[in-house]
Amino acid sequence: MTQTRGFSAYIAVTAAYWAFMLTDGALRMLVLLHFHTLGFSPVQLAYLFVLYEVAGIVTNLSAGWIAARFGLTSTLYAGLALQVAALLALSLLDPNWSIGASVVFVMLVQGASGIAKDLAKMSSKSAVKILAPKAKGGLFKWVAILTGSKNAVKGLGFLLGAVLLATLGFVPAVLAMAGVLGLVLIAVLVGMPTGLPTGRKDAKFKEVFSKNRNINWLSAARVFLFGGRDVWFVVGIPIYFYAVLSDGSEESNRAAFFLIGSFMAVWTILYGMMQASAPKLLRAHQRGEHEYAVLAQKWALGLAVVPVALTAILLLAPSTSPMLTGTIVAGLLIFGAIFAVNSSLHSYLILALTDEKRVTMDVGFYYMANAVGRLTGTLLSGVSYQIGGLALCLGTAAGMILLSWACTRKLGD
Repeated sequence: MTQTRGFSAYIAVTAAYWAFMLTDGALRMLVLLHFHTLGFSPVQLAYLFVLYEVAGIVTNLSAGWIAARFGLTSTLYAGLALQVAALLALSLLDPNWSIGASVVFVMLVQGASGIAKDLAKMSSKSAVKILAPKAKGGLFKWVAILTGSKNAVKGLGFLLGAVLLATLGFVPAVLAMAGVLGLVLIAVLVGMPTGLPTGRKDAKFKEVFSKNRNINWLSAARVFLFGGRDVWFVVGIPIYFYAVLSDGSEESNRAAFFLIGSFMAVWTILYGMMQASAPKLLRAHQRGEHEYAVLAQKWALGLAVVPVALTAILLLAPSTSPMLTGTIVAGLLIFGAIFAVNSSLHSYLILALTDEKRVTMDVGFYYMANAVGRLTGTLLSGVSYQIGGLALCLGTAAGMILLSWACTRKLGD
């Protein structure tokens, strides 16, 4: 495959992934804010996203094998098509249903969306290993650009979801997103360049489970890293800000939607920008491959400091302190910057540790671990907030990140 064709395939895959993640972020914010205004408790809100994460665990295991068997483009197309179907299904939600029926329906739709996301993610991340230039630092740079830009786009999705909910309403917003993503799917089907693997008929499902101890320890570290983020990010911080910003009136609710969506968007966009900048920040072109495991250990330990400090501030500061919310916002932005470097290091290491023959298998297994972490964090987010508020969410995050650091210490050469 020529370098020009490889770059064209990289651009096509990245553009499709961007479109998907824009709707993914918007959908999460739409669901969270819409059902919070309907009176759902923090634990009930967490339930809405449980099947989304459970689906990710199963999907990543099977998607690695499916891509190895039928080709990377097949899983990318399937992910986009399934997301369109999930959005259309969600538009059928009836506000007259009981809370129980609504929770079950949305959980099922979110489960389908979770399958779609991980099909698209596995395809995109695996493609980088195959398409990236082999020069020193090339792989780290390309994976950082893909991952960083994806998260910046997802951040815009958070803001888009809040804006659409406040302006169009729930059902029109969902239908609009389905229409746009459907057009993207058609464009990708027509214009995808050749060059990505078409699959091998002898791929066996049991190959998904890695025998490489470094991949297994890195996957364990990923579980706790993303659990340590989602334990405050999914339910805790949006509901905390809603409690601070809204007095229950329609006007203040609308303002709260915009401000919460803006914070989630800014946090995720800055996180994505830091991910994309990680190779330059870490001087990747000057480093040998053996140095990245040590860097992952150092940055994980540095990350744990932030939620420890924020937990102490929340426990000691008066709840009515006017500076408290500003301090929390600043602290979480610092968390996002350090978390982004950790995530970039992990995303590079999984591709560096595997080879092209096993790339979809190992990437699928690794993102299965990522989904386990997100599921754990999602469940703990609702429970922790209901029991101990944002302080307990952040305290739990600190413990999980320390466990991630312990796992990275097991990485060998």
